[in-house]
Amino acid sequence: MSQLLLELEHVSRFYKTVIGVGDLNLQLPPGAYGLIGPNGSGKTTLINLITGVLRPSIGSVRVLGKNPASDRRVLSKIGLCPASDILYPNISGLHWVETMTGLHGFPRTDARQRAVSSMTQLGMSDNMERPIGAYSLGMRQRTKLAQAIAHEPELLILDEPFNGLDPIGRHELAEFLRSWIEQGRNLILASHILHEVEAITTSFLLIHGGRVLASGDAREVRSMLSGFPVEIELQGTGLTALAGRFSAHAWFRGLSFSDDRQSMTIRVADQAQFLAALAQAACDVDVNVSSVTSPDGSLEGAFELLLRAHRGET
Repeated sequence: MSQLLLELEHVSRFYKTVIGVGDLNLQLPPGAYGLIGPNGSGKTTLINLITGVLRPSIGSVRVLGKNPASDRRVLSKIGLCPASDILYPNISGLHWVETMTGLHGFPRTDARQRAVSSMTQLGMSDNMERPIGAYSLGMRQRTKLAQAIAHEPELLILDEPFNGLDPIGRHELAEFLRSWIEQGRNLILASHILHEVEAITTSFLLIHGGRVLASGDAREVRSMLSGFPVEIELQGTGLTALAGRFSAHAWFRGLSFSDDRQSMTIRVADQAQFLAALAQAACDVDVNVSSVTSPDGSLEGAFELLLRAHRGET
């Protein structure tokens, strides 16, 4: 059996009366994972436990087979791009990345070469020698990421890396991360921007309230929701005539109309049966359906459904 990338056994971290994470049990093989959750869900606490910044109040954490809080050698195998801004404004981005790379034990010449290479990879070749205080937020994000990859870590961890990036910067970062994964490298990407994470990796951990609600690939996460009602929005004319047709079916869970009756949101327990009934009804009654969309069909919708289920709202 190959070495696990990450192993957590009954891990909890408390901040006085607040639970940062609670009783986490994870076994992740090598690969790329999206850590998805709203702000305050426990993502950053989990990252701090993985990188040895925090020790668990209860339980054990192992990264690449080592305890990051007690075996500091494993930290040289981790690259971290934190959400917080940790840069010094009066030095250049190149100087900062070179200095941080040198802390991993590289000779000065080697550290500088690595810093130049990583800054260039992230599109900072024209600005690497400017003072960080003159950088835009997006340039600061690229500099933090350059620092995280300069020592060629086995595991790259990014906390909200898309913050501050313009659309072009987001696209370039996504392309870089996909290339990183294609090279067989490990990645943990924490974010609340679900569609951008889904474009990079297909494996997810959905976290809320310091607990993992679900894990797996996008298809597995959605399959967990097969028993939950799904919302589908229809737009068109003559929608009122459909309401009576649908309400008699076992899969029907409720509906609502917009004020102008041009939009109807229906809650169904089985999308396939609903779509079959819709196709039949469209032939039988005078109705013109211009669009059928499901907010719950995306990963973001799946996550919202899981949150509602967690709160007992479904």
